[in-house]
Amino acid sequence: MAGSSTMATGAAGPPAGEEHVVEHTYRVLVRGRFTDLDDAGRARLLAAVDRHDALTNGFTAEGALTYDRSLDFFSFRVELRAEVGPDERAVRDRGLASAARAVERYDVDFRDLRASVTDVDLIKVRRPKR
Repeated sequence: MAGSSTMATGAAGPPAGEEHVVEHTYRVLVRGRFTDLDDAGRARLLAAVDRHDALTNGFTAEGALTYDRSLDFFSFRVELRAEVGPDERAVRDRGLASAARAVERYDVDFRDLRASVTDVDLIKVRRPKR
């Protein structure tokens, strides 16, 4: 039966009209500095300092603000899911916005926010050979 054969071409794609969206997990580390702290702002931050220790706060979906008693620098760690794109700018911007909101909850000023983004799904894990 010439001309009537069909071949399987592999796994079926998404249903017609739908795109397959690939999401990755990103870890965003934001660093910044407190600035122009008044006595009330210092008191608010110091009252919560034990909950914001860098050794006990890791990357979470909610985000974790960390700082120490010097009240100079702070960091914010957040883990985000996002569609894979040509760059990580949107993920970085979401991390920066989350960090700003976390610091603003204490009604204090900050400056010099900068972020680094790591795509966790692209990290290669080297397992020891046995």
